[in-house]
Amino acid sequence: MTSLQTAPNEVRRFIVENQPVRGYWVDLESAWQDLRAHQEYPPAVRDLLGEAVSAAVLLAATLKFQGTLTLQLEGQGQVRLLVAQCTHDFRVRAVARLTEGEEVGDSFRSLVGEGGRVLVTIEAAEREMRYQGIVPLTGDSLSECLEEYFASSEQLPTRVRLAADGRRAVGLLVQKLPERDGEEPDQESPAAVAWRDAERGIESIKPSELVGATLQGMLAGRFGAQDLRVFKGAPVEFACRCSESRVESVLKTLGADEIRDVLREQGTVEVTCEFCQRPFRFDAFAVERLFATDGTPSSLH
Repeated sequence: MTSLQTAPNEVRRFIVENQPVRGYWVDLESAWQDLRAHQEYPPAVRDLLGEAVSAAVLLAATLKFQGTLTLQLEGQGQVRLLVAQCTHDFRVRAVARLTEGEEVGDSFRSLVGEGGRVLVTIEAAEREMRYQGIVPLTGDSLSECLEEYFASSEQLPTRVRLAADGRRAVGLLVQKLPERDGEEPDQESPAAVAWRDAERGIESIKPSELVGATLQGMLAGRFGAQDLRVFKGAPVEFACRCSESRVESVLKTLGADEIRDVLREQGTVEVTCEFCQRPFRFDAFAVERLFATDGTPSSLH
């Protein structure tokens, strides 16, 4: 196995040499803490959000695109909505919304309830393309839901492990790629053996040990029988994409009459970013300039 030192706040790819098996590892520390700097969640919700952020990075890492990947959980339990986003250059942000008045449980099923769904949306800027895959919120973990997503939407055998706490969010994904054209599936082929070893390795990992593990230790302990190559990591960081122009677009969508009503009632129009809690405030002058027919940009205070 290639010996490479790993660092926090990065995603790394690894492969089984000469076999159609690949994997990805994400390890977030300060990026995960920065993301939550202005958000307070119960521990179980916080950990689920961390798993979702790790999952969004892993999903983005498997793709070649320029744009944004959004992982969204729509639950019918205590967590009614959870959104984690990752760009092609691994800038992340996330937010969760809870059902008011309900006591938060500890299990995945108590958090998301029965029913619900997982949506994976890919917006690729270079092709002006938007793809969306949807699977039900089945299983007893987010990992199981994502495995179902890959099975139904990507048709790729995939195993996922996710874990998070207040300090760290970690994820591991292994995937079997298609065989070379013209080859018949053979249960005893080197490719099949490599995939079975990878499945056994990842299935033996418990979330409690994953959140304290290193990539090198995990691969050596669970995949040591295979010849692995670990590639250079890509940095992951928290970065919110809220901006003056995005807020202006939202206000214009609501319409001049509604915004002026808010202005009369409150004296200013304030919009707070759900992801980073940054406030955007518009006074009367800014509102009138925003809706001016000549298209003059607003002055934001």
